[in-house]
Amino acid sequence: MSPIKKFLTTQVANQPAVALLVTFLASRVERARSEETDRGASAVEWVIISAVVVAIVGVVAAIINAALTNGAEKVGDCIAGANAGSTC
Repeated sequence: MSPIKKFLTTQVANQPAVALLVTFLASRVERARSEETDRGASAVEWVIISAVVVAIVGVVAAIINAALTNGAEKVGDCIAGANAGSTC
């Protein structure tokens, strides 16, 4: 008998909510120990892929921001120096 099941039968038997929680956690631990270990590697791959995508989005956002800022400055300079007889 596992230590958790022994604890359940001797100490927690008269506390149904605690017994349910301990049983649930024990089943989760057993399931985690019995499953493949590839899940962790897959999670790491997804984190790396997500980080690359976030970096690409950040670079593209910086480029767009620089272009918009430059364009806005040009328009502002044009408006500030505008007179009735010329165009920008």
